[in-house]
Amino acid sequence: MSSVTADHSHGHDHDHDDHGHQLHGWRRWLFATNHKDIGTMYMIFSFVMLLVGGVLALLLRTELFQPGLQFFRPELFNQFTTMHGLIMVFGAIMPAFVGFANWMIPLQIGASDMAFARMNNFSFWLLPVAGILLSASFFVPGGATAAGWTLYAPLTLQMGPGMDLAIFAVHIMGASSIMGAINIVVTILNMRAPGMTLMKMPLFCWTWLITAYLLIAVMPVLAAAITMVLTDRHFGTGFFNAAAGGDPVLYQHIFWFFGHPEVYIMILPAFGIVSAIVPAFARKRLFGYASMVYATASIAILSFIVWAHHMFATGMPVTGQLYFMYATMLISIPTGVKVFNWVATMWRGSMTFETPMLFAVGFIFVFTIGGFTGLILSMAPIDIQVHDTYYVVAHFHYVLVAGSLFALFAGTYYWLPKWTGRMYSETLGKWHFWLSIISFNVTFFPMHFLGLAGMPRRYVDYAAQFTDYHQIATIGAFVFGFSQLIFLAAVLRCYAGKGQPAAAKPWEGAEGLEWTVPSPAPFHTFVTPPEVK
Repeated sequence: MSSVTADHSHGHDHDHDDHGHQLHGWRRWLFATNHKDIGTMYMIFSFVMLLVGGVLALLLRTELFQPGLQFFRPELFNQFTTMHGLIMVFGAIMPAFVGFANWMIPLQIGASDMAFARMNNFSFWLLPVAGILLSASFFVPGGATAAGWTLYAPLTLQMGPGMDLAIFAVHIMGASSIMGAINIVVTILNMRAPGMTLMKMPLFCWTWLITAYLLIAVMPVLAAAITMVLTDRHFGTGFFNAAAGGDPVLYQHIFWFFGHPEVYIMILPAFGIVSAIVPAFARKRLFGYASMVYATASIAILSFIVWAHHMFATGMPVTGQLYFMYATMLISIPTGVKVFNWVATMWRGSMTFETPMLFAVGFIFVFTIGGFTGLILSMAPIDIQVHDTYYVVAHFHYVLVAGSLFALFAGTYYWLPKWTGRMYSETLGKWHFWLSIISFNVTFFPMHFLGLAGMPRRYVDYAAQFTDYHQIATIGAFVFGFSQLIFLAAVLRCYAGKGQPAAAKPWEGAEGLEWTVPSPAPFHTFVTPPEVK
């Protein structure tokens, strides 16, 4: 890699007049076109949403601490369940990964910025609007939607105006995702530094390129589904209304045709982050780079043809069940390739366990458990037994919390020195990791047994024999929730300028163009593209 300097002092092109001078105060953020500022705003927004969704989760767990109704009416409990899901998926996990893409992709491919800087600004500012709409739906008559985060008909046709606010919020977030995805595709395909072929890109860029194509393909499908719900509610159509000749199961097909690729939209960028961190701390090249790229592409393609495994309990013909069962099992092969390659990268490496590596290894371990329970759920006869029980809740939290969220933590600690110019506190980081992984398992592992014993999900009350596991899970959830405040403290500490000043390349095993610019990364980087040898 050639040495790269950021040109601050002079000579910006006049057609980039908005880049020539840096705005200050609130204008810098409101009118931001710099990919680093926009990435930072995405992450702040997603963390706020994580806290909101987390508070809702803790309210749910408080109610479930013992049988009987303690705190909430069943309607309110269902609203909390639904909004927790919607806020976590569309407000916390997805925007966080887009924030990482904004910050890191231009740095990793040697580009000066994202391709469409103003569209980038617009796609971010849609999100707070949607977040406010979603949160405000609690305060309209009848409260927020209580149809579950999948928004299944016919429940969605019976909700109050909170349902409409949720539909508009999801529409706006979908528009934001599509614009962000187009920006990422164009940036990666057109703005790589000279000499950086596609097969020389960091895996994080590859996983995001594939994820962006997924987003562009499936977000319009979700938009179609919720638009049909809206017209069923207000304009007399009968798409999903059985009384009007519609089919509620049709909604499930359309939703999951979006929903299954969506699951991979939330995990593929996590694979990219882990594929950057494991080689850095094993001090080895990533094992099987090309196979990782092909595995990512295979997962993305297969994700389009397995949607109905969410619907084994809807009375599918046996041939349909068999097809979706085998197609779902097939996805475990490219996923297994990834896990194998990470382990092979660590094999006989000279590993050290700083916080990013702890989260990455924790990710691999716990994500694999989530993958196995997914494989179990892919078998139709078993799925019909545990469908809509806590077993499913345990499975997808293992994939989404210990998967996506742990990878986000790992990436944050890994690149934080580059963002802030300061090293985070290793003590805080390790406390955060150990409290998180232990309390996470205490919370969600018992749910497997609850589900196998027949405890249905989304229920506000339950039979007395489930009490012990629920109490363990609730205690774990509170510890997990409050340990995220340690993460907040660790990040704020760096932004406040405390901690050791970070070198341009704080991790000796790290590779990539982002480590050739100073820490913190200057406002403008790569004004002249670097040469990749």
